[in-house]
Amino acid sequence: MHNRRNAELAAARKRLDYRLISRIVEPRARVLDLGCGSGQLLTLLQAEKQIVGYGIELDQERIVECVESGLSVFQGDIDEGLRDFDDYSFDYVILNQTLQATHKPPYVVDEMLRVGRRGLISFANFAYWPVRLRLMLTGRMPVAECMPYEWYDTPNIHHLTISDFYLFCRRFGVSILGATFFSALEGGRTHRRLRFPNWRAAYGLFEITRGD
Repeated sequence: MHNRRNAELAAARKRLDYRLISRIVEPRARVLDLGCGSGQLLTLLQAEKQIVGYGIELDQERIVECVESGLSVFQGDIDEGLRDFDDYSFDYVILNQTLQATHKPPYVVDEMLRVGRRGLISFANFAYWPVRLRLMLTGRMPVAECMPYEWYDTPNIHHLTISDFYLFCRRFGVSILGATFFSALEGGRTHRRLRFPNWRAAYGLFEITRGD
């Protein structure tokens, strides 16, 4: 368990999105990670912020990896809701690089903000200028670092842009507390203020809460 945990922690520290999330999460917070994968983000947050962390994951093999790393993870489909958790039972609910793979984004985000006081959502921006350029020049669905799949094997079913997300939040009564834009998952640059982020950012990370 110790060796696996160290390996997961080393891998997590290479991820820019994980480090950005770690900067936001308060020490000793209660955190729920939706679609937590092998648990790298939870491992990082436990090491750096001493959180009380839980995860939800659908893939059985990844759940086994989480358990072997000493993490508390439940098997579940987040599209079916979070009915096993009480209102505001977490300080943060995280949906990292997963929103575009959900079948019911409005319901998933609503459930996030029911059980969590704040939500953290990151996703790849389909309007990033290299993606637009490849689509224009080749006439084919782009394959890029931020979208590394062919159209026929991608887990993403709802491609979205940063502008789409701002509109989504207005439409569904979600308040954006802060946003960070970045250019790559590893070794990229970050911007808290970026002109034309829908054109210039490969990824966006948003801190959200219920609207007034």
